[in-house]
Amino acid sequence: MPDVTFNGPEGRLEGRYQSTGSARAPIALMLHPHPQHGGTMNNRVVHTLYHAFARRGFSVLRFNFRGVGHSQGNFDRGEGELSDAASALDWLQSHHPSARECWIAGFSFGAWIGMQLLMRRPEIASFVSVSLPAGMLDFSFLAPCPSSGLVVQGGADQLIAEPEVKNLVDKLQYRRDIVIDYRVIQNATHFFADHMDEMSHEVESYVAEHALSGAQAE
Repeated sequence: MPDVTFNGPEGRLEGRYQSTGSARAPIALMLHPHPQHGGTMNNRVVHTLYHAFARRGFSVLRFNFRGVGHSQGNFDRGEGELSDAASALDWLQSHHPSARECWIAGFSFGAWIGMQLLMRRPEIASFVSVSLPAGMLDFSFLAPCPSSGLVVQGGADQLIAEPEVKNLVDKLQYRRDIVIDYRVIQNATHFFADHMDEMSHEVESYVAEHALSGAQAE
């Protein structure tokens, strides 16, 4: 799990990277929660997502947005962080030009950034969004959602109202070819403190079912 640095729009960004060593392995980018509320790439949910994708045979990158850890720059209300995510995806793709598939996963603020990146990068095949901040941040840009994916929500989330997330998911599903798999983990809070294994299981089972296998990709 080597430390890596790469160039972002406002300077150096730091990350953690795990490669399968296979040129055709799928790739996945992980995005962390709000930088101004203690969010980093070492957040427990992000760390769990990272390893869930790695276990499914993905080469995976997680990184710190600008101004977090050793990443240069300052918080930019989401606009700059979206540019950081695009640079991170560029770096990951440059190391895996033959990857058979590209996914993105984010937690809370990172899920919001991930959905914006999804709209701008048609090569992203699918997504995983955990604790999607519906009702807190603007999701009007998802018109319509371009890819199917998974949304995982805690039933006892103290920051994001579960009905708000359900309402957003319902709005995203009106395209016939788009399916948003919505999974609520009962009694789980925003950070899934006592339900991390359940969250990881939901993500890994979805990825196992929907990611392209080597045979499918040929």
